[in-house]
Amino acid sequence: MELKKFDKFLEEIKAKIEKLKEQYYAGKREVEAELRKLQKELRNKAKEFFKSLTPWERVQIARHPKRPHTRDYIELVFTDFHELHGDRFCGDDPAIIAGVGYFYGKPVAVIGQEKGSDTKERMRRNFGMPNPEGYRKANRIMKLAEKFGLPVITFVDTPGAFPGVEAEEHNQSKAIADSIYTMAYLKVPTVSIVIGEGGSGGALALAVADRVYMLENSVYSVISPEGCAAILWKDQKAVEQAAEALRLTAKDLLELGVIDGVIPEPYGAAHVDPVATARVVRYCLKKTLEELTKKDIETLLRERFEKFTSMGVFETIQTA
Repeated sequence: MELKKFDKFLEEIKAKIEKLKEQYYAGKREVEAELRKLQKELRNKAKEFFKSLTPWERVQIARHPKRPHTRDYIELVFTDFHELHGDRFCGDDPAIIAGVGYFYGKPVAVIGQEKGSDTKERMRRNFGMPNPEGYRKANRIMKLAEKFGLPVITFVDTPGAFPGVEAEEHNQSKAIADSIYTMAYLKVPTVSIVIGEGGSGGALALAVADRVYMLENSVYSVISPEGCAAILWKDQKAVEQAAEALRLTAKDLLELGVIDGVIPEPYGAAHVDPVATARVVRYCLKKTLEELTKKDIETLLRERFEKFTSMGVFETIQTA
């Protein structure tokens, strides 16, 4: 079944479930059996469909318009979040949300790219493609967190940094490099979660962390399948082949040692049940922060440095 057809099936069955719930809570207990039957069918069909996706299909799921974004996780996972604005140099960038909040009663810094939930908001947030102002804002919040000893949690969800002329004029590459450098030597525990797309250096700028996780249907790559197909095959029909070659799925990247773990998505995909997905993310963050906060800063920095410098292998061939 194609993704669009399956989405339509999900919408129809979820609408039936909601209608039966209304009847049940209104006192019609006789609908309980049918309600439970439909809920079970939803779970089974979703799990069956999403477990056998191709890499290109996972890219499409990662870009799903109803997939929960950074703002959704902030609302569902943290309490008393206060957003901070501006880079104290040029301006603010809505493509990155940054601020402080509470996680299980303890203060933390939260930073993440935000794509937006409707057309108007997506345009305002530049479809999750940050300008230099966004990365400088993120850098500022990370240093603020370090000053007050707050763990830093980042959510990665971007096609990549914005490649516009104005962004380059405002020194996009330096803003990204500064963010990467800051995260590498940040003297507090750091956790990054790729929740949708993790595209190129624009994603890496928020992902040089002690622990990097990916949601089951997220993707993380140096280039998009479309960009790869255009460069290597010079044909957009090769996007599926490119997605396969890039090894961009969570499973692939765990095997390659690029990430530290895969967070399962309830019912097969995050957009099917964002609340349940947020619960799994919350549990993962809780266990990880409990582990990281037990380590001294010197150990965290050493392990973080060793982790990223040990990635990748190369072979030297001597010729006569």
